[in-house]
Amino acid sequence: MSHKRIGILTSGGDCPGLNAVIRGVVKASSQLGYDCVGFLKGYEGLYDPVRYITLTHKNTSGILNQGGTILGSTNKGRFAATVGVADRVEIDPELLAGVKHTIDQLNIAGLVCIGGDGSLAVAQQFHEYGIPVVGVPKTIDNDLSATAFTFGFDSAVECATNALDRLHTTAASHERIMVIELMGRHAGWIALHAGIAGGGDVILLPEIGWTYENVCHKILDRESHGKRFSLVVVAEGAELPDGGLVGEEQSGAQAKLGGIGQIVAAEIERRLHREVRVSVLGHLQRGGAPTTFDRVLATQYGAHAVRLIVQGRLGEMVCYHPPEIESVPIIKAVNKLRTVEHHGSAVQAARALGISFGDCPADESPFAWNDISDVATSDDIEIDAEFTLDIAEAAAEEALAE
Repeated sequence: MSHKRIGILTSGGDCPGLNAVIRGVVKASSQLGYDCVGFLKGYEGLYDPVRYITLTHKNTSGILNQGGTILGSTNKGRFAATVGVADRVEIDPELLAGVKHTIDQLNIAGLVCIGGDGSLAVAQQFHEYGIPVVGVPKTIDNDLSATAFTFGFDSAVECATNALDRLHTTAASHERIMVIELMGRHAGWIALHAGIAGGGDVILLPEIGWTYENVCHKILDRESHGKRFSLVVVAEGAELPDGGLVGEEQSGAQAKLGGIGQIVAAEIERRLHREVRVSVLGHLQRGGAPTTFDRVLATQYGAHAVRLIVQGRLGEMVCYHPPEIESVPIIKAVNKLRTVEHHGSAVQAARALGISFGDCPADESPFAWNDISDVATSDDIEIDAEFTLDIAEAAAEEALAE
């Protein structure tokens, strides 16, 4: 068994685009003279019992636009490496030794690990143990700090936006308040982007504290302008005003979030004496075909993951820094979550449109760059100095002209 192979697995929650990565890896591997094998059920297929299939042009043909993963996946089991935002769990050394034996026995030059922060935390421990791995960032939450976008995110936003479009028409027809609960454990990117794209009126995020008073104030403000309906978008990981997440605790694992939409709706209904309806998209955001953007991004990730293996750049993760596909050490990708910035450009644009984040009354939503809490960078100071100089020169020229 002297022929070199490239291995691939999909771990964690499923999302649109996984099959596109698999196809990209297989096609790129073939072009470079490598065979390709896919391990089943994520990391579980690597050891006791080892379960894998040979991947070829034939059995990966036509999967580019398919949701899910032909290899199967799991976010539970013996290889769980995190139980919280930054709570690393050491993998049993016996498991690591077993995985390395599998990789050596199958003559695998590199293992492509596709997953989010938890799955890539496993890949990092593999790398530290001497197992040849590269990472591919996958999560609909878009919360990996080392890349501008993870594949699956755009597809999830498309699903959520479509739902908001549909809720908008029925809310307007019946003059109702609609609350839609979207995924987003620690990062509110889906709620933020879908809320803007789908015409949401209130967006509640994990990163921005909010109050019921401000939410209700926004709804009443809309009614004062003749708009008798409102769309409230809530990320499942948004904390309640009195603190705490809504969900179900799980022993040895992250809490299973969900239910905040119903609580928000009930409180709005109690305060305003208006009928409020709730929609929870849940796993609908994970299913279905990937968008065009996710197909292209996932395919590029797959091809460039093979490049990293061929170049011997193990322990790295492909990432997207527009317009280029680059790479960073996996440890940098799992060390910190990428969350919505309180004064980020998307939030500023939303405020300018009149969207409320529940953190201030409806008539107090200025652009964030006027906030005195912003800390100026050296680039900001240089730009400000140049701008001041331009103003002074213009004033001098005007004075001389008079």
